[in-house]
Amino acid sequence: MATIAPEPGLASADTVAADDRTAARLRVSEIFHSIQGEADAVGWPTVFVRLTGCPLRCTWCDTAYAFEGGKWGNVDSILDEVRSHGARHVCVTGGEPLAQKRCLDLLTRLCDAGLEVSLETSGALDIAQVDPRVRRVVDIKAPGSGESARNRWKNLQHLTSRDQLKFVLADRADYDWAVTVLRERNLSVLCMVLFSPVYGALDPRVLAEWILQDRLPVRLQIQLHKVLWGEVPGR
Repeated sequence: MATIAPEPGLASADTVAADDRTAARLRVSEIFHSIQGEADAVGWPTVFVRLTGCPLRCTWCDTAYAFEGGKWGNVDSILDEVRSHGARHVCVTGGEPLAQKRCLDLLTRLCDAGLEVSLETSGALDIAQVDPRVRRVVDIKAPGSGESARNRWKNLQHLTSRDQLKFVLADRADYDWAVTVLRERNLSVLCMVLFSPVYGALDPRVLAEWILQDRLPVRLQIQLHKVLWGEVPGR
C-alpha cells in the first residue's frame, strides 16, 4: 500500500500524543499519485488523499483497509505532500473523508492553492459546508450495499451542476431501484448521474445494455484504475 512517509508534521497514529489528536490534524491512510478512474475527471493524473475511517460498511467496499490505522498529519504537511507530485487535480477520498471535521479545512486549503479539487463521499454525511469550489461526488447507496438506509436525502438540495451523484450497482435489483430513484427524484436535472457496476459482480456490458434499453440520462462509469491495475491499493 502506498502510504505517506512520516515526514515532519506526520506521526504514527500509534505513537502520537493524545492531546495532538485534538489539534488541527487529520488521520491519513495514504497519499498517492495515480490516474483518476472515476467521475468527470476520469483519466487525469491526480493526487489522492485517502483519509482514515468510515461509519459505513458497504458489502462491496474496496477500501476497507482505510477503516483503521493511518498516520496523523496537519493540513500544511498534507498540502506539501500533494504539491510534491506536481499534479493539478487532487481527490480527497476515504473511507469517508467527512467523518473527520478537519476535512473541510483541508478542502478549502487545497482550493486556495489553486488545485482542481474533488471530494468522494458516501452520501451519508452532510455536504452543506463543503467549499463550493470543490466538485462533490456523492454516493447514493443501493440496497445491495447494505447501507441504503444511510442515504442523506437532504444532500440533494445542496448539489450544483458541478457535482455528481454516483450509484454503485451490484445486480439487476440494484439497477431497478436506482432507476426508480432517478426518475422519482428527477436527479438528472440536478447534476451528472453516474451508474457504476460493482467490480467483479456486475458485467459492465450488461449494465450498458440496460441503460441503453431504458434510455436513461446517466453516464456509465467503469473504474479505469481497476482496468489498468486491478484491485491494487494505492493505484
